[in-house]
Amino acid sequence: MSDPAYLTLYRELRNAITDGVFPYGTKLPSKRTLALDRALSLVTVEHACEILCDEGYIEARQRSGYYVIYRSESLFSVREAVPAAPLPADPGVRDSLSFPLFARTVRRVLSLYGETLLERSPRDGCLPLRTALSAYLARSRGIRVDAEQIIIGAGAEHFYSLIVQLLGREKRFGLEDPSYEKIRQIYEANGAVCELLPMGPGGIRSDAMQQSRAEVLHVTPYNSYPSGITASASKRAEYVRWAAERGAVIIEDDYDSEFTLSSKAEDTLFSLSPEGRVIYLNTFSRTVAPSLRAAYMVLPKDLAEKYRQRIGFYSCSVPVLEQYVLAELLMSGDFERHINRIRRQLRRDRQED
Repeated sequence: MSDPAYLTLYRELRNAITDGVFPYGTKLPSKRTLALDRALSLVTVEHACEILCDEGYIEARQRSGYYVIYRSESLFSVREAVPAAPLPADPGVRDSLSFPLFARTVRRVLSLYGETLLERSPRDGCLPLRTALSAYLARSRGIRVDAEQIIIGAGAEHFYSLIVQLLGREKRFGLEDPSYEKIRQIYEANGAVCELLPMGPGGIRSDAMQQSRAEVLHVTPYNSYPSGITASASKRAEYVRWAAERGAVIIEDDYDSEFTLSSKAEDTLFSLSPEGRVIYLNTFSRTVAPSLRAAYMVLPKDLAEKYRQRIGFYSCSVPVLEQYVLAELLMSGDFERHINRIRRQLRRDRQED
């Protein structure tokens, strides 16, 4: 299937800018000129230009048009994986996907999929979303898994309950101290025993880990709440070693990691654990919108099989329309362009402080 016209125009203009056809400071042809030359609608041209603005190639100047602001040393690739460095506790709703982009995506999904959106979701989630997530995780987080290892659910809190049922209520769960209070509340509400492990400057203290009797370790390696601590590379390796030595399982709660300011992706615990002892969790509530109760869980292959045997009867709790919208955002590149726009704004804010 050929790319949408706006993406084709976007790539053409982006390549012309990076190749120096439109150097820094020059004005692009008007939207009307671009539309007439390429037999496109103004809406298509505007969409392509909005993406270029979001990515920092051009900027719109009132009553004047679009001007190139790209310089080679400031390029930030759309497909580049960029994670680490904690951010303020909650920059707020400004991090949500822009409503016009969300609305356009919903309209596109309604047009493309029609009555398919009225069908019941598969129990693990719709295949287009799980497939899109598989590709996204490989390029952005170094996690290479099949779509069958990904489960879609209504928020990370939903998965906390399922994890207790999957691993067993007899397991002792080790949690960061301090940590998000609701994690402990949900685990204990499901019958699990929780053990609080004090944090040091680089993650959970080594002495606390060694003395712990926990069989499951729940960690937020990036920007742990409320401490803001990001686990160091050596601490991440220590977590994986600890789990391998004890035959334990790690729950890697990767909330907030997309909004890193670093130029290199932090290694996920999932990618560092060849023994398959890590369950990876992430959510779209921060990256798309707080109202969107959609998250995903990535299981090692043996646990994915155990999940289906033990609790695979649960229905997927995310509406089909929302799943297809998320899949479209991921497949079109709009999701990563949105993330890049927020990162650039956060960098500018940090430079101004």
